[in-house]
Amino acid sequence: MKIEYNNLYTHFVFVTHHRIAMIKPQFRERIEKYITGIVNNKGCKMYAIYANPEHVHFLISRSPAISEETIATVIANSSENFINDNNLCSGKFSWQQSASAFSVSKGDIENVCRYILNQPEHHRNKTFEEEYNEFIRYYQKTINPSIR
Repeated sequence: MKIEYNNLYTHFVFVTHHRIAMIKPQFRERIEKYITGIVNNKGCKMYAIYANPEHVHFLISRSPAISEETIATVIANSSENFINDNNLCSGKFSWQQSASAFSVSKGDIENVCRYILNQPEHHRNKTFEEEYNEFIRYYQKTINPSIR
């Protein structure tokens, strides 16, 4: 069945292999623009992106014709090749074999965008590992079974 209207917002977090800080600040914007181009070419829309040295956050809206896993795989493979082909880091660049994808409600888009774009300030007070563990605890909360 064709989906005529949708609100499918996903906050992705990609992490470099072994969480090594490989994304150099001078290439951050170039990598962000490349990933944004991939998103646009797949019929999705980028709302916010920020490439930290060892991880990238981005929020997209996507078509129901493409799954989170498919778009994540395309972005990971293409951006790895782009970074390596253009020597944007020392050594061979790769992402971890898995990423995180968190659904976002339409009412939370502004807050998530602010959070993503404020990464430098955020990481002055919190390591990536602390941040990631908080995400997992928050998003993996179980709903009280008596509420249905």
